[in-house]
Amino acid sequence: MRWKLVCRQYKYQSDNTMKIIKLTLICIAFIGIQFSARAQSLPVGTTAIEDYYRRLQLLGTVDTSVSFTIRPLYPGYFNKNVYFPDNTEIGLDTGSTWVSKNGKLKTVLLPFNFQTEGNSDHPYGWNDGPLIPAKGLQAMFSIGFFAQYGPLSIQLRPEFVGAANPPFDTFDKNHYDVIFARYYDIYNNVDLPARFGTKPYAHAYWGQSSVRLNFKGISAGVSTENLWWGPGIRNSLLMSNTAPGFPHFTLNTQKPINTPIGSFEGMMIGGNPKSSDYAPLTPDKYFFGTDLYVPKPKNWRYLSGVIITWQPKWVPGLFLGFDQAQQAYGKNLSGIGDYLPFFSTVSKTTATDAPINKQDRLSSMFMRWLWPQEHAELYFEYGHYNNTLDVEQSLLNPNESRAYIFGLRKLLPFQQKADENILIGVEVTQLQGTSITDDMQGKEWYVSQNVRQGYTNQGQELGAGIGPGGNLQSVEVSWVKGLKKLGLQIERYVHDNDFYYYAFHDSQDYTRHWVDLSMAFNGEWNYKNLIFNAKIQGIESLDYQWGLTQQGDDITFQHQRYQFNLQLQTGVTYRF
Repeated sequence: MRWKLVCRQYKYQSDNTMKIIKLTLICIAFIGIQFSARAQSLPVGTTAIEDYYRRLQLLGTVDTSVSFTIRPLYPGYFNKNVYFPDNTEIGLDTGSTWVSKNGKLKTVLLPFNFQTEGNSDHPYGWNDGPLIPAKGLQAMFSIGFFAQYGPLSIQLRPEFVGAANPPFDTFDKNHYDVIFARYYDIYNNVDLPARFGTKPYAHAYWGQSSVRLNFKGISAGVSTENLWWGPGIRNSLLMSNTAPGFPHFTLNTQKPINTPIGSFEGMMIGGNPKSSDYAPLTPDKYFFGTDLYVPKPKNWRYLSGVIITWQPKWVPGLFLGFDQAQQAYGKNLSGIGDYLPFFSTVSKTTATDAPINKQDRLSSMFMRWLWPQEHAELYFEYGHYNNTLDVEQSLLNPNESRAYIFGLRKLLPFQQKADENILIGVEVTQLQGTSITDDMQGKEWYVSQNVRQGYTNQGQELGAGIGPGGNLQSVEVSWVKGLKKLGLQIERYVHDNDFYYYAFHDSQDYTRHWVDLSMAFNGEWNYKNLIFNAKIQGIESLDYQWGLTQQGDDITFQHQRYQFNLQLQTGVTYRF
């Protein structure tokens, strides 16, 4: 009877995010008090270790029922020591774990992590959490602890970032005013500033922190951890670690839940992304005496999402999944469907519905097929953004507001050594739309006229880091041995082709595609308790910022503007 009363109060407590979090904590208190010693998570993007677990799956040496499509992972379910997964490692015993005499309280000191990044000419890169798009040097460090008492676990791991943030060339000042106006048409409706202010940048985040109750592989609580949804490695359509984590409540599995038809994993969240409060360009640009920058509303945002992955028992290694996220301003939330995405339905809307429809919705279906016998995997993700078609019409018009990711990886033996392999990986991401008409109406991925911050947090993408209208082709070849990895990465990155076609379609200027061609050498090396990582990457930007150089006689090449950027990354992790 008490349970029914608590749940009945739900619809009367849906005024804001904090009330939802309070209700969640009340409901999960009924779960029970069974102790789970495996509640410690491995943060998304953990240097060397996270990808090592995924490579072990290709070799078939760890649990192949884990999908790797919902992260952070909880490796404690298939490895006793989360941060020392390679049993051949010889680490120093630092006494960082303490257990009370009665065994109920356990505390663990989490690794110290320090990362630096430098860009010589202009910003580049994604999937780096709290680091910002900036020229010059920036650095991030984190440290923390994990504590568990019965079903309660607390993980405190804040992150601190500082960046020199010097000026650099942003949107080409030689563009015509009408091109600036079209730039603002898009970037007034997404929180992706070209530069984070005009001063050095410093910020502290809660980082990879959480408070949870855990019971038999199910966890519920409040978290600021980064999330990653889907099978992609370089990009994810809905959730990645390009932006810092945002505060959210979560109900998720920590391991696959077995059923008669196979195993399932899932996560449901509701949270509050933040704005950067920076303008698209600095200084602002004027058009016919009017400031083109329209400040974004200060209203708080609520983002809800759900992901479910199924591993059919009849096809070992195959994972099928679906995820969905939607966001709205808090003042526009009215019912349970606005707070919990699986209670809302996909319905057809028309232009007359637009003033009423104040939400944004992203959804995708994905597949990951693991072949341990071949030491390989194949994966695919296909998504829609603010699709106004019903289910039937979506099947008949699959290109409507679509995006996709496709990739494969394979391990090949190296010199017949059992513990050394060559890793080959290919991934393609396509966010560019298929219709110039849609581009002219602002129907780009992550751009929104309903929620004008777009699908972002703290000025960076929540989904694919290549941003609205971006495309990426990536190839990786690496030597791997345990946690050690030395490799070469070659990529072609096309910046916001949707904006390009919107801005230049009437002039029929087809020579301005902003394309980055890059080559990177990277390495990860473990020594006792230490893990070192480094990367050097050269990026040649063709037609940087869709810009112009001196006019030439050949109309085909008159707009070629080359700008070279050298990026250096270094880091060290100490595991206590």
